[in-house]
Amino acid sequence: MTSQSGLSGLAAASRNLDVIGNNIANANTVGMKASRVEFSEVVAASLGASGGSGGGIGVSVPTVSQSFSQGNITMTGNNLDVAINGGGFFQLQLADGTTAYSRAGQFKLDSQGNMVSNTGGKVMGYKTTTAGVPTSVSAAPLKLPTSAPIAAKSTSSISAEFNLDARAPIASTAVPPTPLSTYGTALTAYDSQGVTLPVSLYFTKVTPAAAATDQWNVYDSLTGTSVGSLVFDATGKLTSGSPMTLNLTPPAPSTVPAFPVTVDLSKVTQYGANFSVSNLTQDGYPPGSLTSIKIGNDGIITTNYSNGQSQAGGMLALADFRNVQGLAQVDGGNWVETFASGQPVQGQPGQGKFGVTQSGALEDSNIDLTAELVNMMTAQRAYQASAQTIKTQDAVMQTLVNMH
Repeated sequence: MTSQSGLSGLAAASRNLDVIGNNIANANTVGMKASRVEFSEVVAASLGASGGSGGGIGVSVPTVSQSFSQGNITMTGNNLDVAINGGGFFQLQLADGTTAYSRAGQFKLDSQGNMVSNTGGKVMGYKTTTAGVPTSVSAAPLKLPTSAPIAAKSTSSISAEFNLDARAPIASTAVPPTPLSTYGTALTAYDSQGVTLPVSLYFTKVTPAAAATDQWNVYDSLTGTSVGSLVFDATGKLTSGSPMTLNLTPPAPSTVPAFPVTVDLSKVTQYGANFSVSNLTQDGYPPGSLTSIKIGNDGIITTNYSNGQSQAGGMLALADFRNVQGLAQVDGGNWVETFASGQPVQGQPGQGKFGVTQSGALEDSNIDLTAELVNMMTAQRAYQASAQTIKTQDAVMQTLVNMH
């Protein structure tokens, strides 16, 4: 029996050394989780005895478990590197269509714009609006528009904030008459093809239609007719005239038809100060190519373009399990679902039990190299001790043989 116990000890110690060696080899592997051999005593049953048992006959290795504790997070500066700070796994669609789960966030973009892992798995996520609102609860491979530029958007609204000088006289009664160009501002708008259109606004003070008010006419050119009027009360606040509508006509050879633009002038004032423009914005933009990508703590992927626009391109999807120890480890630092792990629970980063995502960072392995080296020496001694039991049993047998 001693030989059999020793043999089982050798096998268990060898398995332990294999696991420790694998931990040491992967000490610098991103997202790696340390493994641990768990031993169990093997006892011989006693025949004919109710509740009694025979002696121990060795050791077995019923399982090799993993520690899913959080690893240290190291900043890399690469925007496509993502670490999970907290619970959850990234979801990957492998080449055969199956789903794997990983803590390694070393992501890349392939030639088709798919976000992929180092092993070629497609990163799964949720589709969103350009504002970052999820539009689906089912995860699908994330694909970003890397090849074609985003389409242009024609200007539909203009917002202006400025102050008109309350000290200005009625333009027609001033000596000499106040030129129309005295008070004016300009900005650039865009048509549906992204072609720029200059927009000018000029303001001239006129005789008010009612007492205790001031009135300014608004023009879209120095030779055009008035497109509206702004009326102010005795406190200098705007009482009517906003919003107004401008009709923009793209010049030849453009075939784009004229289109209306709403002008918001609700924040215009008339105080006793010089004419000054504090804000002037419009919502159109030309086409733009992808320049950079950033991932937020909520998993939203923001794409930045050469036209200055930023849009959400999707959201990373995370998954977790009731029993993470039941996951089966496969190549590439991935795990796959098993009956023991249960089905995955999907969710968004930062919600519920799911951790937040950190862009430009990676999660290091949670392997303590010093502890593993100590464990290796202990396992080596256990191996030597098991070998010594076999050697001792051999010496006993040799003594018995020599007695005859």
